Amino acid sequence: MDGLNLTRRDFIRFLSVLGVCVFIPENSIYAKEVKKMLTNYDKQGFYVRFINPIEPVNHKTWRLEVGGLCENPRIFDLKTLMAFAKSTQTSRLKCVESWSSKAKWGGFKPKELFNVVKPKKEAKYVYFYSADEYYEFIPLEDLLHPRTIFAYEMNDAPLPDEHGAPLRLIIPPKYGYKSVKTIMKIQFVDKEGKGYWAKWGYSNEATVQPGWDYALDLDKHIKVEEPGELKY
Repeated sequence: MDGLNLTRRDFIRFLSVLGVCVFIPENSIYAKEVKKMLTNYDKQGFYVRFINPIEPVNHKTWRLEVGGLCENPRIFDLKTLMAFAKSTQTSRLKCVESWSSKAKWGGFKPKELFNVVKPKKEAKYVYFYSADEYYEFIPLEDLLHPRTIFAYEMNDAPLPDEHGAPLRLIIPPKYGYKSVKTIMKIQFVDKEGKGYWAKWGYSNEATVQPGWDYALDLDKHIKVEEPGELKY
């Protein structure tokens, strides 16, 4: 059509708005790309959420950039991160949309990474940047919480692309938007800021609050009486 300059990215975003309810011929120039895209859908047992459709990250070429206010800025590959002392935990993530789901996560504690890059004394906060252009702001003390973990495994298997491979954050006492997926960059800072959803009016602190929860894995509505991590 005359005057229409539709990029591949625009095309894919348009399809995601429609729920990708469009027939794409196999020989279409977009067919292969659309099939690969990770986007929002209500997968049974554990919903999938991204702010933009993205292609799965290549785990072999993926790198984690860590910088800002730290003594030893570094770029890590997945193999190096997997050599850190391993931790596992079973924890439930609570979405601000009022659903939750539980999984066993395998990975390493943030302290393992911090021991290498050595955050400076003035570094009190951390920005996380994801592959889908999402970003989040988290106080350093929340990352040192005993239930916080960087995960590269889910339910004793490699972390699926749709759930944030190759590396994601898990902070069970906080709403799911703090558990950043497909992390590409970490930056230590000294000034307080806001994450993506906080700029749209959501809580920047994001502690899970009492109220009703629909546990997807249990197919059950449960009343939450106390703030913080869900224990069921």
